[in-house]
Parts: sequence; structure tokens; C-alpha cells
Amino acid sequence: MALPPKVYQFLVGVFVSLGSITFGYDLGVVAEVIASETYQSRFKPTDAQTGAVVSLFTAGAFFGAMFAAPSADYVGRRWTIVIGSVVFILGGILQTAAQNLSFLWAGRFFAGVGVGFLTMIIPLYQAEISHPSIRGRITALQQFMLGIGALIASWVSYGTFIGIKNEGQWRIPLGLQLLPAIFLGALIFLFPESPRWLIDNDRGEEGLQTLARLHAKGDVNDVWVRAEFDQIQENISFEHEHEAKSYGELFRNRSCFRRLLIALALQASVQMTGVSAIQYYSVTIYGQIGISPDAALRYQAINSVIALIAQALCILLIDRFGRRWTLIYGNLANMVTFIVATALLANFPPGETTNVGASWGFIIVTWVYNFSFSATCGPLSWIIPAEIFDTRTRAKGVSLATMMSFAFNTMIGQVTPIAMTAIKWRFYLVFVVCNFTNALFFWAILPETKKIPLEEMNYLFTNAPIFVPGTDKSQYQADYNADLESRARAFEAKGVAEAERDEAAEKKA
Repeated sequence: MALPPKVYQFLVGVFVSLGSITFGYDLGVVAEVIASETYQSRFKPTDAQTGAVVSLFTAGAFFGAMFAAPSADYVGRRWTIVIGSVVFILGGILQTAAQNLSFLWAGRFFAGVGVGFLTMIIPLYQAEISHPSIRGRITALQQFMLGIGALIASWVSYGTFIGIKNEGQWRIPLGLQLLPAIFLGALIFLFPESPRWLIDNDRGEEGLQTLARLHAKGDVNDVWVRAEFDQIQENISFEHEHEAKSYGELFRNRSCFRRLLIALALQASVQMTGVSAIQYYSVTIYGQIGISPDAALRYQAINSVIALIAQALCILLIDRFGRRWTLIYGNLANMVTFIVATALLANFPPGETTNVGASWGFIIVTWVYNFSFSATCGPLSWIIPAEIFDTRTRAKGVSLATMMSFAFNTMIGQVTPIAMTAIKWRFYLVFVVCNFTNALFFWAILPETKKIPLEEMNYLFTNAPIFVPGTDKSQYQADYNADLESRARAFEAKGVAEAERDEAAEKKA
């Protein structure tokens, strides 16, 4: 028995999110690796060399996201997923088998390149196969499965850290990251290519069959499928004439540039919520209040569970509450947690006070922040860029946005320890201000994209005013859903008329 179309789309989205697991797992496992006694005894790294182990991953991801755009346009979404998986596997093997730091650095960089490919292409692919009514929850799987990866890494790290005293303590966790990438690269061709990419590359018949497979259990004569196919074809024809054929046109075309600005600002703003800084520094807090490394790993694992619950709530509710206000309220909630954290750090400096209650208060605030971020800003940083661009601009726009994310991630990771040493708690004021200005910025310029078909995005961002609040949504929405329904009714009426004509002809004969 064939699965209902939306269930099938969701399950395809879950499978491709194996690539997101690799990202979350690799980020989560490296903290245990560099803290392992056997790692320290083998490599005897300096602080700068350990910093390179961490930062080369995000540097590689930056370049991976850059190369993924031409790959996605020229060879398709599925082959781009395969390329990302293969490069990640290469990086994972080099890390697992590392005999010196050069091996490890190379492995971290190649793993980062693979993750850059995957984190760029996965939400894009998910958005292009999804029905508008569930597109948010499917693209939110990127952040959810990232959380799954981090959770697995947390508990695997905890187990190997306390249970293994040879080099398996860090080689086993590094080796396990290969599994999801192997499954993803080996099995992705069991699932459909993006119908929009097929239609855009003159493979219309395959595109129609894929739409039928996704939305009508394979029935190419389904009236909704035929209506959507015609709508996509018309929109792509328009894009071929008017939309970006190069990166330069993303900046010259007003509608394209507006969408690019939102996507770039969103990915930068997510890092400026303090997600990287607070996570990096919370580990230091654990040590300063006397918590042992194995207990610290356990508390980080609890943090991963909290994030996963929040991400699950986002999947369930994002298509109900929408993108705009979820992002605004999320940034404001983040701001409140940073105000509390800043006050605690200012009044009870870690390492300079014996007030354990205050330090635990900070830890709890980081958990609350993690819940807020994981339910709102984190998932939306993947959802919004994946859905606001046209077929012709989507790979380029999402690529640039993902590159921006990794660039700011690397910058925050490098700056945080220096700033916390130089200006201490005052550094957290940056994130108080940034969370507030993030909320204000997106309140002003971000129109709601909930349940709007991808083919309507060009009309939306061409006609919506720059300052969004207080405007009538009907003035800048083309209502492609209504257009789709009217097309479907027309196809249905045409089919009925043809059937009646054939029946009349048979009677006459």
C-alpha cells in the first residue's frame, strides 16, 4: 500500500537529513576528542594546534558550501548529496586513522567541506520536494537531525571517555561519524530528484513523473499534479528570461538582492545570538565550579536533550505559527537569557567567586537559552533561505547564506576566548544588543512566507514593501494556492468534458 503523499515527503526529508546528523555529530564529538588523555599524550598539541583542529572544520564547511552551488545546478541535488557524503567519508577516515596532527587537520578540513556541501543542499532539496503546507516542518528537520547528531555524540563521547583508556577513547567516536554518510551516499538514488531541477534542465517528463510520485502516489494524470507542473513550467520560463544566471545578477536584480540580503542577514544574525559563544564558555564554567570532565560531558548531553525537545516542537508548530513572529520572539527570548547570564557573570565572576549557586544559575540559563534558540532561530536559519529563492537562484542564494553562517561561526569561535579574557562579562552585552537588533530588523523587513508556494516567492519579494509592518498581505501575495486550485478545477472540468464527449461518440457509433 502506497504511503500518503505528505508522509512520503516527510520520510524522504528524514532520510536526507542523515547529512545533518554528520554535522551535529562532528561538532559534538570534537570536544571529547581534544579532552581525551590518549589524544593529548599522542599529539601533545599546543593551544594553537588544538584551535586549528576545531576551526579547520568550519573553514572547510565554508568552502564546501561555496562549491555546492555550481554542483547543485549542474549535476543535480542528489549527486551533490553524494559528493558531500564521499568527501565527508574521506575526512572521517583521515581523522579516525590519524597518526599525526597533519592527518587530523586534513581530516577535519575535508569533513568540513563535506558538511558544507550537505548543510547547503539538504534544506534546499527538502524545500523543493515538499508541499507548501508542510514545507516548514520538513526543512526544520535539518536542525532537528543536527540535534540528533549532537545528542548521539554527547553520549558516545561520555561512554568512551569514562570506559576506554586506550586510543579507542577518541578513534571510536571519530569513526562512528562515517555511518550516516555511508548510508546517505549509498541510498540517495532510491529517492526522487528535485522535480524543479528536472524541469529546469529540460527533463519535463521526468519532472512530471516525480511530482506524481511525491504528490499523487505516481498518478501523472492527477489534476493537482498537472496544475502544479504547468505552474512550475511557467515560473521557470519566466526565471530563464529575468532571473539570475550568475552570482552578479543576485546583486543587480532588486528582488533577488532583497532575498539574498535577508538570507545573509539571517545566517549572520543566528551566530550573533551568541549560540557559539555561550556554548564554548559554558564548558569553561563547568570546570570553574569544580565539575569534573566526565560530569561536564554528562551535563552537555542533557543540554542536547533539551535542544532536541525544542527542535521537535518547532517541527510540529512552525507551519502553524509561521516564520516571521517565531523568529522575532525567539530573538527576544534569547536577549532575556543573555541579560540574566550577563548579570550573573558580572556579579559572580567564574573563578573569582565561590558562589556555586550563581554558577549553577548560569548553567541553567544556558539550558533555557538553548531551548529558545533550538525552537526558533536555529531551525529558521535553514528554513527561510531554502524557501525564499527561485529555482534559478536557490542554489546560489542558499550557498552564499550557508557560507555566511560558517564564516561568522568561525569568527565567533576565534574571538570568544580572547574577548572573555580581555573584557570578561562585558562581551555578553554584545549578544544582548544583537538579539534585540535581530528582532527589530526582521520585524521591519521580513514578510511571512508560511505555506506560500515556492513559485510565488518572486512575486512576494518584488511586491512586498521594504518596511513590512502595517501593510495588507493581500497586496503583495499572488495567491498561487488559489491559482493552483483553479488550474486543478480547469483540468478536472476538461477531463469531465472529454469523458462526456467520448461517451456521446460511443453512443452515436
